[in-house]
Amino acid sequence: MKNIISTDKAPSAIGPYSQAVEHNGIIYCSGQIPLDPDSMELVGENAAEQAKQVMKNLAAVLEEAGSDFSKVLKCTIFLDSMDDFGAVNEVYGGYFPNDPPARATVAVQTLPKNVMVEISCIAYK
Repeated sequence: MKNIISTDKAPSAIGPYSQAVEHNGIIYCSGQIPLDPDSMELVGENAAEQAKQVMKNLAAVLEEAGSDFSKVLKCTIFLDSMDDFGAVNEVYGGYFPNDPPARATVAVQTLPKNVMVEISCIAYK
């Protein structure tokens, strides 16, 4: 059985998806973009600032699901430009100081709302 995870401390879905879904203690978090959950406005003028908001949003979803960054197994980072890899990597790395999760980073042509970064993750409870 799946459990839908939803919190008002992260942006509401802008399409037909859930913020996260839990199944058998595994939490599958949808990609987060740098939206302020209260205003639904974009946050950050550069990739590092946007990455901070993305990680804040992911933290809120993980918390609602009964998890946190120490329990993340895998992340996928989507960038609109690999030129931002270093800046995003620096922000991202701050959330995983020890035993970081598996990860993939890919550059894509366009992200929702033309943001610079989107991150999804899989964690356990």
